[in-house]
Amino acid sequence: MLKKLIFVSFLFANSLSVFAQSDKFITRFESSKGKESATYFQTIAFYKRLAASFPTIKMEEAGETDTDYPLHVIYFSKDGKFDINSWKEQGKVVILINNGIHPGEPDGIDASMMLLRDASTGKISVPDNVVLALVPIFNIGGALERHAHTRVNQNGPAEYGFRGNAQNLDLNRDFIKLDAKETRSLVQLFHRLDPDIFVDNHVSDGADYQHIMTLLSTQHNKLGGEVGYYMHHTMEPLLYADMKKQGYDMVPYVNDFDKTPDMGWREFYDAPRFSSGFATLFQTFAFVPETHMLKPFAQRVAATYALMQSFIAVASQHAHDIHAARAYDRKALQRKSVLPLDWKVDTTRHSMFTFKGYEAGYKPSEVSGKPRLYYDRSKPYTKQVPIYDHFIPAIKATVPEAYVIQQGWGDVIQRLNWNGVKMTKLQHDTTMRLTAYKIDKYDSPPRPYEKHFLHHNVQVTTKSERIHLHKGDYIIYTAQPTIRYIVETLEPTAPDAYFAWGFFDAILQQKEYFSDYVFEDQAAALLRKDKHLQELLIARRKTDTAFANSGAAQLDFVYRHSPYYEPVHVRYPVFRLE
Repeated sequence: MLKKLIFVSFLFANSLSVFAQSDKFITRFESSKGKESATYFQTIAFYKRLAASFPTIKMEEAGETDTDYPLHVIYFSKDGKFDINSWKEQGKVVILINNGIHPGEPDGIDASMMLLRDASTGKISVPDNVVLALVPIFNIGGALERHAHTRVNQNGPAEYGFRGNAQNLDLNRDFIKLDAKETRSLVQLFHRLDPDIFVDNHVSDGADYQHIMTLLSTQHNKLGGEVGYYMHHTMEPLLYADMKKQGYDMVPYVNDFDKTPDMGWREFYDAPRFSSGFATLFQTFAFVPETHMLKPFAQRVAATYALMQSFIAVASQHAHDIHAARAYDRKALQRKSVLPLDWKVDTTRHSMFTFKGYEAGYKPSEVSGKPRLYYDRSKPYTKQVPIYDHFIPAIKATVPEAYVIQQGWGDVIQRLNWNGVKMTKLQHDTTMRLTAYKIDKYDSPPRPYEKHFLHHNVQVTTKSERIHLHKGDYIIYTAQPTIRYIVETLEPTAPDAYFAWGFFDAILQQKEYFSDYVFEDQAAALLRKDKHLQELLIARRKTDTAFANSGAAQLDFVYRHSPYYEPVHVRYPVFRLE
């Protein structure tokens, strides 16, 4: 470990002398000798100077945010040309790097400033077949809230931003619901670029260990197809090997918060609400670098810089394979009749990794006197540990020919538009036989999660019905590139579906009801005419004592089985055309 610290210290000290060109391009990180991180205004001013000085850099506004400041994107193209279509035609690998989604984790912000400067000045080489698109600071609202104490477990820098954005949203839970303007802007930028590789720089919390850098790769089974296979079996080993050459023993993200990691852990499952999980819906290789919070800030920034170089090197050397895998999967998706909606860990399979940790133990807490966990840095160890990095589908859905959504659900329609979903608007009223979902049961938390009461354990039944549709309703055919996004957001049992996030909650509230004394006579008449309804009522009485003893419950039962009961109550307003 001592040799590793000496190496990293040397690397950082050397970087200061190599990086420094003039006061104009020295970052706050460098001038503070690795103790401070650039503010939002210093970061944007730095990139403006860089773009004005080098033809390889272009700076653009990418859209609105929840602050008064726009979202920026910085492009690096070695030939000074910035046409996205030309990049695609020339077979260049597009890498989209996102920084500051959690501004209290600023390693990527400072590392990226130095990376693009060094690429522009020729201190490092970015190959001709790689172009970079870099978001300098995604969460501007959080970046403006500078603090020295909110990251209580983190070893520097002296000040940093706050996790919540201007709405106090965690933006790394926002990629499906799109509550924040900056997320909408980034999603639309993502679709314009269609990046081959997406990198979202972070700092991890959790256990103590020797590694400076850990890597959260999007779950490869969920990514699926040739892309998932290539990422797990080729790209990840190449990244680990390249980081090893640069002096970093990288391990998978240590997804273990309840116990010590010495016995291994389960790989993190990144649902589509997360940036990396969202990227996989569009066959993009997605990674979340997670530096270790307890390592000095300077070491973490140096490791982030090194890993971005590794991404560039691997992307350049394997550009053809990366493009081929994505193209193959996009064609194959159009032939899929079943798609998974949720995943669970496969406990029968794992991969072995060399993990460098510290022995853990328990001692009396000075606060409570109760046993508390601690890691003993005087007792480092190196051992092979299992990482359970294979997942299997937990929920699946057949893919219909199309979905039909009624025009009143504008919040969902707008989000589909932001994600490039093609929709056909009905020009006339029509009636179609469609499969309708009825929401039978769901659970909701007692407190909101990221501005929503996130439903889960959703249970549905289906029924084929003739549905009257109005001019202005939409048909969404699934034979289009956004098929995975469409299915995983519109199927109501998916964990990140728009139903789960509460966008259709209005259907869960009944709008019409009856007056007991009036409906009593109508209910009696219905029972006299409908023998089947009589039988259903009698059968329910026999099996449910509480129901049999409640006149109100029985009257409600008849009402719900009568023509008077409103058809739209708990009927999901997105239908399937089979």
